[in-house]
Amino acid sequence: MPAGADFPSTAPGSDYDTVRRILAFITETWREQPTIEAISEAAGATPTDVHHLFRRWCGLTPKAFLQAITLDHAKGLLGASASILDTAYEVGLSGPGRLHDLFVTHEAMSPGEWKAGGGGLRLSYGFHASPFGEALIVATDRGLAGLGWVSTSVDGGKVVGGRAEALADMMRRWPHADYHYDPMATKPYAARIFDPAAWSAETPLRVVLIGTDFEVRVWETLLRIPVGCATTYGDVASHIGKPSAARAVGMAVGKNPISFVVPCHRVIGKSGALTGYHWGLTRKRAILGWEAGQTAGVAG
Repeated sequence: MPAGADFPSTAPGSDYDTVRRILAFITETWREQPTIEAISEAAGATPTDVHHLFRRWCGLTPKAFLQAITLDHAKGLLGASASILDTAYEVGLSGPGRLHDLFVTHEAMSPGEWKAGGGGLRLSYGFHASPFGEALIVATDRGLAGLGWVSTSVDGGKVVGGRAEALADMMRRWPHADYHYDPMATKPYAARIFDPAAWSAETPLRVVLIGTDFEVRVWETLLRIPVGCATTYGDVASHIGKPSAARAVGMAVGKNPISFVVPCHRVIGKSGALTGYHWGLTRKRAILGWEAGQTAGVAG
């Protein structure tokens, strides 16, 4: 189906729009430690609604999230990044020592398949609700190949972006692949990926990495960063044996086609700042906050 085609309508996660406003406000005003009343006013909802929505969304109250998403929190994660990656490499990716939260098993496409731009490759895609807005999921018969996000914005009074742009962005990665709209084929992936109760070492999620040899090495390294932790571009470069290639690593991280599962959102700047993200810094903060909720359990 061409990128400009009409798509059957499904209901995206409508709560995300409210959550997005909460996140944007907290991110801009975290130094002032805004009250729940101020957060609620910015979100256009009552304090009670904001409290329950946010807690349902990520297991944290807005106050707890405010504490978790400050730069001090990011720097704290950064301080432990080297030992986290070292530990992940030492214990390996199987058995009780497995550190990756989604229990992913992966394989890479051959260099020839990548150089052909996906020529001869059949890709099924569908749009599904997620905690972070509507997701675009792309799969082959060998496993998950892509996960991106549907974003919209207003430009000159017109709404831009949407599903067609999200699909076009993914298609630019493999321009010669054969794309088929098949949400029934991708629905099981959405059910697995966004439900922590479905993450199981006994039934690992199979991922297909489609990129250059260098990109695949970077993405494989990202898979070793545990949930609730972070690392830097320089750390990743060192672990793939290219300590001077932090800039190239950054480019590879930015080209990661499987958001969330291959956790490029867990890579932050050397200073601890939450640097760029292909699908927007607000969504990066949203994912990190959601993960903080998963690791914190119940917070007051």
